[in-house]
Amino acid sequence: MTENVSSGYQAPTKSSALSEEFRHNSLAPEILMNAIQIKGVSTIDFHITAKCSQACPYCWGPRRFRTPVDTHLSQRIIARIKSLGVRRIVFTGGDPLQRPDAPDLVRYAKEIGLETALSTTGDLVTIEILQELAPYLDLISLPLDGSTEEINARTKHPGHFSAVRRALDWLRLFPNIDVKICTPVTQHNLSDIPAIAQLVEDYSQTTPARVFYNVFQAFPRAMFSANWDNLIVDDDEFSSLKNQVGDKPNVKINFLSHDTLDKLYVMVFPDGSMTIPRGSEYLNFGPFLEIKDFDKALNTSQFDSNKHMHHSRGWSKESMRQILKLGQSATRKNLNLEYSIG
Repeated sequence: MTENVSSGYQAPTKSSALSEEFRHNSLAPEILMNAIQIKGVSTIDFHITAKCSQACPYCWGPRRFRTPVDTHLSQRIIARIKSLGVRRIVFTGGDPLQRPDAPDLVRYAKEIGLETALSTTGDLVTIEILQELAPYLDLISLPLDGSTEEINARTKHPGHFSAVRRALDWLRLFPNIDVKICTPVTQHNLSDIPAIAQLVEDYSQTTPARVFYNVFQAFPRAMFSANWDNLIVDDDEFSSLKNQVGDKPNVKINFLSHDTLDKLYVMVFPDGSMTIPRGSEYLNFGPFLEIKDFDKALNTSQFDSNKHMHHSRGWSKESMRQILKLGQSATRKNLNLEYSIG
């Protein structure tokens, strides 16, 4: 059940006008005048839509948001994220590529100085979209629930596996976009995780891009009724995966348990409200653009800033420079890679 911490919440008013001040790489004056810093938050996930081509049984993303904030209000939200001192924005959903203006929002975020990431199902990725995004996108995140179409289709729609593999093939042409593969671990794919990890490692040998692999313990939180008994793996099953997967020299692997995932994210939902998940709850603090006391919101939600900052550093471009330097140096030399990752 969602707890609404903010009383008297009113959804942001839509505006059809596209503000030129945002187009030209500047922050809104009212945001600059009231600029404050949010402490202990490096990344904010902006769920720009709830629409999605998939129906994952473990999804904790937003549901029932039929009218997301429009382009103008989305840009104002991005501008405020920047003004707060946040370093990275993750465009997610739903599937953010369900919005035609998603590439414009990514471009705007990059042009005002944010590190940008896009978390997409992969179903709508095309080479044309990647060409449009490439100058402005730092990282793309794609889900794989299995190492084969058959296993992947247990929790994704048929054809999704092929769509992700096709997107990965195209991404070889855009080496400045880091690639992250994500796998929520459920009872449907627990035994397949080592094979998925090997698939990711094999892919990393064929691309000059940096490749990451995030392995999640599917978390019992959703905005719909879910049959968690048929999905969730226990802590011992999940922790045993580290030894089963072993070392992958070209891929940075992150294992995210229930404990790691809880109170880890600050989110802006499609209606423009700020939400911080805690346990099975979605704590909603009202319109992001109207929040004046972020410390109070973080304290109320018991947001774990130390854990969040540690997790954020785990896949930043700067921190990974040293972590991957030795493991990938031979591969990069063989690929004659000559570009900066800083």
